[in-house]
Amino acid sequence: MRVLLELRPALDGHAGIPQETRLLFRELRGLPGVEMQGLIQSSNRVLSRGLPGGAAAREALSSHQRIDRLSRVVVSLQASSKPSRTERLAAALQLTVKPAMMLGRALLGRPVPLGVFDPGLFRDFVWRAFFSKTLSHEDFNLLTSMPFRVAQVPWSAAHAGALLTGKLGHHLYARLDTHDFDILIAETPYPGRVSRGTQMVVRYHDAIPLLMPHTISDRAYHRASHFQALRRNVKDGAWFACVSETTRQDLLSVFPEAAKRSVTIHNVISESYFPEERDATAIPEIIKIRRQAPLKGVPALGPRVQGPVEYLLMVSTIEPRKNHLTLLAAWEQLRATTRPGLELVLVGALGWEHKAILRKMRPWLAGGGLHMLEEVPSSELRLLYRHALATVCPSFGEGFDFSGVEAMRCGGIVVASDIPVHREVFGDAAEYCTPYSQDLMASAIATVIDPAAGSRRVALRDEGQRMARRYSMDAVLPQWQQLLETLGPSGRIRTGAR
Repeated sequence: MRVLLELRPALDGHAGIPQETRLLFRELRGLPGVEMQGLIQSSNRVLSRGLPGGAAAREALSSHQRIDRLSRVVVSLQASSKPSRTERLAAALQLTVKPAMMLGRALLGRPVPLGVFDPGLFRDFVWRAFFSKTLSHEDFNLLTSMPFRVAQVPWSAAHAGALLTGKLGHHLYARLDTHDFDILIAETPYPGRVSRGTQMVVRYHDAIPLLMPHTISDRAYHRASHFQALRRNVKDGAWFACVSETTRQDLLSVFPEAAKRSVTIHNVISESYFPEERDATAIPEIIKIRRQAPLKGVPALGPRVQGPVEYLLMVSTIEPRKNHLTLLAAWEQLRATTRPGLELVLVGALGWEHKAILRKMRPWLAGGGLHMLEEVPSSELRLLYRHALATVCPSFGEGFDFSGVEAMRCGGIVVASDIPVHREVFGDAAEYCTPYSQDLMASAIATVIDPAAGSRRVALRDEGQRMARRYSMDAVLPQWQQLLETLGPSGRIRTGAR
């Protein structure tokens, strides 16, 4: 069985969907009877074409021609730090010409060829660009020893082309030439189609762009691109591997016809998260060295943490949907009443519409008590999870929520917003509260951090360890194997599927 998995998210950050993409690729790569390749595509850059798809055409190239083509792919995937005017003009021209050519092929019913990237002499690039942020060096040979495929047109341009043609009466999506593959796994609703004989599987993370569009950036575009690509995938007979049953039910609320082609396969949590044996003496140093650079409008970061620290932890991109402001208000309330020395540690990059959030945080960032950290490696993050009085997951909406399960894996205590997906994923291993009340959030946090709450903390920690095992690769991989066997050539013969 030949499987092509979209690697675009792996080019991004350390956690969340990028992390799960790397873990999934590694584990499927090791399945018996499965031949894995990765699809290289940029979100917003036109890529060089790579080697020809046909074996005869590749063999006709000289060694220097092959290396020239492959090195062009590497360069095209990475933006220049200081592009010249000529480079900017060339990139703009490419972003106009290549998507237009793709739409032209779609109009003519011709598939878009996928180039070949042979890692050979470029294994360092492949490893560091796609896999090193999550995986161990022991996986190097496994993940850099097979060819990859290259889609030249950016993912975002494919979305934009469909929305543009939709204004003319029909949303047009190009068909990738995937005839060499039995299955294509896409990490989100995919702005493209596949060859007949290839089954598309969409890894569906959430329906937030459709059901909570007020919480996302560039709302009109992201809502429309998500909806139209999802509609095309459903119409084309794609299967959906949803990261939670809550997400699956959200999908079916929009497209009930996908019920028989959707399954729930939870996300996998990295084995890098486990109960850390080190004591808490390293926490002040972690806070010191991982603090974000001084922020605009903040005169200076607050005083350094000295000695033991009691803190709440939140691990998430700073954006409105994650609900930092209610947590901030609840924390302020606790400091003003029962826990005057309680610190708040936030780990995560700045996301969209973060300015209003930072405005509320500014006095604490300048005066001390609140700490914003970035680029925290898993070896330090698991220590933060382990020794936090509580990890708080206060968001208004999620598809899964990695941070709560990571905290449980590390032996931490979790307080979470009472939303359906948290109830599903965390079960009885969290203390719940409404995300809309600072008073109730403060009360829930107080319940588990009270010195007299020892038995409650032990119960939450034990249940958290049990729940977290549901999201280990040993638990999740057999579900993927079953799905692939059902959708692969032999499974289609048994079930009569196309």
